[in-house]
Amino acid sequence: MPTTRTSRTGPITLLSLGHACVDIYQGAVAALVPFFVSERAYTYTAASGVVLAASLLSSVVQPLFGALTDRWAMPWLLPVSTLVCGAGVAFAGVGDSYALTLAAVAVSGIGVAAYHPEAARVARMAARGSHTAMSWFSLGGNLGFAAAPLMVSAVVATGGLRASPLLVVPALAGVALCVAALRGIDVPATAADSPAGQAPGRDDWASFLKLSGAIVCRSIVFVGLSAFISLYVRQRTGGGEFAGTAALFVLYLGGAVGTVAGGRLAARHGRIPVVQWSYASTVLAVAGVVFVPGPLFYGFVALTSAALYVPFSLHVTLGQDYLPRRVGTAGGITLGLAVSIGGVAGPVIGAVADATSLQTALAPLIALPALGWILLRTLNEPELLDAATGRAPATTQRKAPNP
Repeated sequence: MPTTRTSRTGPITLLSLGHACVDIYQGAVAALVPFFVSERAYTYTAASGVVLAASLLSSVVQPLFGALTDRWAMPWLLPVSTLVCGAGVAFAGVGDSYALTLAAVAVSGIGVAAYHPEAARVARMAARGSHTAMSWFSLGGNLGFAAAPLMVSAVVATGGLRASPLLVVPALAGVALCVAALRGIDVPATAADSPAGQAPGRDDWASFLKLSGAIVCRSIVFVGLSAFISLYVRQRTGGGEFAGTAALFVLYLGGAVGTVAGGRLAARHGRIPVVQWSYASTVLAVAGVVFVPGPLFYGFVALTSAALYVPFSLHVTLGQDYLPRRVGTAGGITLGLAVSIGGVAGPVIGAVADATSLQTALAPLIALPALGWILLRTLNEPELLDAATGRAPATTQRKAPNP
């Protein structure tokens, strides 16, 4: 019996740690923004353009990688894409060319896009349908985000942007972790031969699109705050670079708490009610970030982070259950696109901040979780067809209560 448990938890643990190494580089781009502003005198618009470069290509090609992993199993993508993520960010600080900086972070974004769909599919196989196990996999990414500002600050604050090649180290560790995880999982030769590829049920595109719309709202809020909170906290608290790093760390670390809580709350109350309530709570939390000054600012940052991340792993499992025949596509959109697409709105926020103020530019973020909540109100638990009867199990037929 202990051997069985080890065989179940070992790959998920390794995949979670590997996920952390990848998502360090999603968090690292936002963590580099204050240093681009101080060392290269970037405007808000130019700085947000760096975030956009990391997000745009990732957003565009992520569904493509999802579709590919639905047809062919490509576990080799995990270590390769991890290395690409790290290499892109490592070269972002080399040279003073704005164009080369954009190109470097764009390469990192492609690595992110290639990683998440296949990683979500492999993690689902290793988790064997457990929402708790998937929440641990998502937790790894959250911890990577949380570590990013500390890692970037430790390297760049001491050696300047030209020390950025040192940031490749987590990627090298991630490659080793991915290889070790894959050795512990029996990955089929094709995606169709995997348990996910054989999943019974019909694809519910209407529900999946509503879920995706809510995820886009959440993504814009998260990426908008990630890009500018290090600069905004200095205005609200009068602190310096350390205050900015601390605020970004709190924003990312609170996600670790939210992700674990999300899996446990869903096991008790159901996924849909938990996701709905988290979006409703985010409205008040973001309002506190935008308008409350002084030390309380950090408290609202923590609340915002937890509220944004409670539904994070639930997005993944819901999306995969709404599209049981396209698990790679669902994972790519809910796990990868959920983070990257928000960067598309970054230049708009930056332009408004240049023309007015950061507070004015961030205020519209309060309305987006409310819009996401409206989209989620009509969702039910996915109805997966039973393989033997061809009918939905009784437990999935009830309508989830709306808050």
